[in-house]
Amino acid sequence: MGTARERILDAAEELITAGQVPPSLEAVAAAAGVSKGGLLYHFDKQSLLRALVTRAVHRFDERLMAAAAQGMMAAAWLRLSVPTADESAVYRAIMSTMRLTTTGEFDLPGEVGDAEQRWQQMLTAELGDPVRARLVRLVGDGLFMAALTGPPPTSDEVEQLLHHLGLRTAAEQARP
Repeated sequence: MGTARERILDAAEELITAGQVPPSLEAVAAAAGVSKGGLLYHFDKQSLLRALVTRAVHRFDERLMAAAAQGMMAAAWLRLSVPTADESAVYRAIMSTMRLTTTGEFDLPGEVGDAEQRWQQMLTAELGDPVRARLVRLVGDGLFMAALTGPPPTSDEVEQLLHHLGLRTAAEQARP
C-alpha cells in the first residue's frame, strides 16, 4: 500500500477509467480510503487532474525513453498509439480528461508541452529528419483516434504501417 497521495491518484485514475470524468472529490476520497479533508491536504480538483495527467505523461515517457535507447522510439510511438484491450479504458479516460480543456475546466500542465517537444526531438534524432518525425507523430495521433472512435487498428495493420514508413517491424526487430 502506497502513500495517501499515491492511493488518491490511484483511486482517481480508477474512477476516471470507469467513466467518472472528472470524478467528484468525495468519490475519490472514499475510493482512496481517506477523508475529504485528507484528500484536500494533497489536492484540489485542478491539482488532482494535473497530477494524473503528469503521471500518465511520465509513464509514457519512460516507455518511449527505453525504446529510444534501443533506437526503436518511432516504432514504439506507433505501437503505443494503439491501446491494448487492457489499456483501452485508460486511453479513453485520458481523452475524456483532455476534453475538459475545451470547456475551460482544466488546463494541461506544462509537462505535456515539454514532453511533446522532447518526443519530437527524440523522433527527429532517431529518424534524422524533422518532417519524417512529424509524420510519424501524426500517424500515431491518427492511430490513437481510430482506436478510440472505432475498432482499433490491428497489430498487423500497425506493423504494415511501420514497414511502409521504413521503420523496423516486429519481425525485423526479432532478427539477430
